[in-house]
Amino acid sequence: MLWVPFVRKTRSGAEFAGIPKGVLAFQERDFDYAPLVQRAVACERDDEVDHEEGDQDDPLNAVDDESPTAEPNTFDAVDEEYPPPPPPPPHDPLNDEVVASATPPHTGPHRRRPAGPTNVSRKQRSAAAAHERRKAKRKKAKAELGHKPSALTMRAHVHPASPLESALDASALPTTFGASLLDFTARGFSIIKWDGIHPRPILDRNGRIIAVLAGQPYHAEYRAATDAAFAAMRSASKTTHFSAEMKKHRRGLFAAVNVGLSYGKGQSTPGWLDGKDYRGLAEEMLANLGIQRMAGFADAAFAIWAPRLHAYYKQCDAKLRIRLPDLRRPFVGSVYFCAAFNFGRNVWTFKHRDILNLAFGWCAIQALGRYDATLGGHLVLWDLKLVVEFPHGALILLPSATFSAGGIFRYVDNGFQTVAELERNDPEEYARLSARMASRWEEGLGLLSTLDELIGVGE
Repeated sequence: MLWVPFVRKTRSGAEFAGIPKGVLAFQERDFDYAPLVQRAVACERDDEVDHEEGDQDDPLNAVDDESPTAEPNTFDAVDEEYPPPPPPPPHDPLNDEVVASATPPHTGPHRRRPAGPTNVSRKQRSAAAAHERRKAKRKKAKAELGHKPSALTMRAHVHPASPLESALDASALPTTFGASLLDFTARGFSIIKWDGIHPRPILDRNGRIIAVLAGQPYHAEYRAATDAAFAAMRSASKTTHFSAEMKKHRRGLFAAVNVGLSYGKGQSTPGWLDGKDYRGLAEEMLANLGIQRMAGFADAAFAIWAPRLHAYYKQCDAKLRIRLPDLRRPFVGSVYFCAAFNFGRNVWTFKHRDILNLAFGWCAIQALGRYDATLGGHLVLWDLKLVVEFPHGALILLPSATFSAGGIFRYVDNGFQTVAELERNDPEEYARLSARMASRWEEGLGLLSTLDELIGVGE
């Protein structure tokens, strides 16, 4: 494992550091990702619903205001102490786009600063004002355009990576299943030890990055954010009544609340999902500053490890905003159209595939809870035959619960109409797009990056 000692300092002397950058990538040399994508694209159609039966089939026509845009602050600790993190490695670079880190939080007595004038020179005031203007400009750009990693960020996160190679060729990797570790090792699965912090990209036999153990920012503010998110979801699990029907579905035996944009069976245009009795709960989760912070990091990590795919999401989102300007998004500054919140004391999923998401897209999965990640809570990648430790607060990006329904991308590509409408209104364009479908899976694969490409971006 390679460490790259590095630290950024502002003119004021504040240091910026966060995620340890010792990255071990790994490759499955017998795994080819292409056939799975090809099969998934072939299954795409508009007459499928892209959410669970418990969600409202017809989205609300009315749209609400945008989600809160306030920047997350440091959060109070939850009632259970989380074990302290291990001593940090040498400082390494971190771009502001990935984590809004700062100097360590103050732990001593709090003293208010005097309200009156201080001995600050005109030059210092001018520099401070310029800093605030640049900060506001970055914040506005992030909200409007999403995350765009700089060369410094790419050097920090990608250059030290050592790939884990696989022999897989997949269009949609499955997620989890309940079993013991011995059951999996007996079937030839490999147990991947992971601290939930250091990024570890997963490559297929052709060197494509098909999934990423993206980790999490290594500082107290982000830990406070994940703790606050966990506290909110745990409280909601205790106080919300979920019907027995809602807690039994093809993904598992837990309550799942989907929120965001939907487009599928019976819909002529994308709309906002109506959560029925759980609409207020969904809005509460979206307004939680800890969850907003986690969503921002998920989008930033996506932009780092799959820049072309992230750009495809962003282009689709930009076109949709022009066509339907009043249609809100779950999170400001994120390219994901939808999010899924899984509630319960012991949430785990059956072996499944999310076939209605974008066939070659990536989901962002984040774990929350008080558990020993070496003993349980693993993520199982069946096609790769990997069982990955998945600690509290960590992020994993993998193919098709922020997610984006594949139908929305088809709606935009079809000129903002259903396939049936396109066939009726423009037979020539319908024929062209139908012919293109045969190679669409190849276009999707082309949006994935290789590790060598990303290393070149940071040079």
